[in-house]
Amino acid sequence: MSDQAGPAPGSNEAEAATLGERETKATEQADALAKMEDLWRRALADADNVRKRAARDGAQVRAQERAAVSLAWLPVLDNLELALAHAPAAGDPLVDGIVAIRSQAIDTLSRLGYPRIDAENVPFDPRIHEVVSVSETDEVPPGTVLSVLRPGYGGTDTILRPAAVVVSRAVNADRG
Repeated sequence: MSDQAGPAPGSNEAEAATLGERETKATEQADALAKMEDLWRRALADADNVRKRAARDGAQVRAQERAAVSLAWLPVLDNLELALAHAPAAGDPLVDGIVAIRSQAIDTLSRLGYPRIDAENVPFDPRIHEVVSVSETDEVPPGTVLSVLRPGYGGTDTILRPAAVVVSRAVNADRG
């Protein structure tokens, strides 16, 4: 006979039950880990979305404040131009100083993203122009800016103030 005894009766069943419990516990722990990992990924995504939203909102607030300050300075620039329109002939040091200040103000607005809109003989663009008068002429195509009465500032995306313009219209013989 052999010195080794066979497994005790019922021990296979006990080991199988223990093994089943371990597998069940391992499955539960894996599920719990997967849930925690999912929650962690969601929290990470939420934090990233908050960061992106804050950056976007901050940029928008800065752009609104830049526009508000620039808009507040437009009457000052308009008054400088009005002073130059009524100034004596060039060569006067005071007039030269006002011209320099006006140029500096225009450059500053341009650097802030609001370039001057004062081009004549260009096609009318409703995004940057405001029609204040229409003139019949056959010298230029209809819809051409003939003159700028008040300059505008901005671009097609960020308009601070549209340019007030006189636009051409085709001559109509029926109108008297």
